[in-house]
Amino acid sequence: MKYTLRQLQIFLEVARQQSISRAAHTLHMSQSAASEALQTLEHGYDIALFDRVSNKLTLNAVGQTVRKEAQSLVDHALSFEEVLKTHKGLGHIKVGASFTIGNHLATRYLADYLSQYPQADVALEIANTPEIVTKVLDYQIDIGMIEGEVQHRELKLIPWREDELVVFCAANHPLARKRSLSTRDIKDAAWILREPASGARQTFDKAMAGLLPDLNVYMEFHHNEAIKNAVESGLGIGCLSRIVLQRNFANGDLVPLALPRRDMRRTFYFALTRQRYPLESVQSWMDTCRSLDA
Repeated sequence: MKYTLRQLQIFLEVARQQSISRAAHTLHMSQSAASEALQTLEHGYDIALFDRVSNKLTLNAVGQTVRKEAQSLVDHALSFEEVLKTHKGLGHIKVGASFTIGNHLATRYLADYLSQYPQADVALEIANTPEIVTKVLDYQIDIGMIEGEVQHRELKLIPWREDELVVFCAANHPLARKRSLSTRDIKDAAWILREPASGARQTFDKAMAGLLPDLNVYMEFHHNEAIKNAVESGLGIGCLSRIVLQRNFANGDLVPLALPRRDMRRTFYFALTRQRYPLESVQSWMDTCRSLDA
């Protein structure tokens, strides 16, 4: 073999950072050593892996193909090394979760997971669904937990658990006395919703098919708490996961509103890349999530 695992690690980090200097800093090595290793890898096989424009390195078509195989090989090597060291996986994992899942479910799973793998290095990133998918495809995280279906040929979605969106208003809002909204109520209301790219918004838009051009979307926020606060202040009505609203409904400060014949159900998914070597820690994380939801 003309390559080394270290060369592959440097290549993968440069692909992530799009910069040799940043990759060298992350890997705790000099820029010249990182540059030499990358050049040796390319010259050894008479290929170019990056398009070099100004100070930015972008993977070319060859680099994109090589990256998948390199990541799988490095993952496998690291997994094998853990087996050699400890005879079992330590559980190291990088998890990405959409806002609803990350803020209301993932921390509970995290506590149980760490009780099984107390020495595990676990990182949890929280963002909206498109950002989590991007991080999965870019190998920045090992597994994503997202709120809706996403179509991508390199993405593998595994159904995980069911969820339901609920329309709600403040306890003193005029609609609170109705409990169920008519078509006229839906059109006349000031809606406070998640941003269009979010999983919650996509489910809402699908449920409101036929009415979307007539809706008054008064405000849009990236965070669930901002929506709840705005609704509680009387600025309009909202729509979020029942998971997010359970405590507010119990306290009585927010009131659920029924929408007859509007399907607000959806599925949460685990998101993985198809090409990546399957990590034992990823399977353990999924098993933990499923066991706590059972």
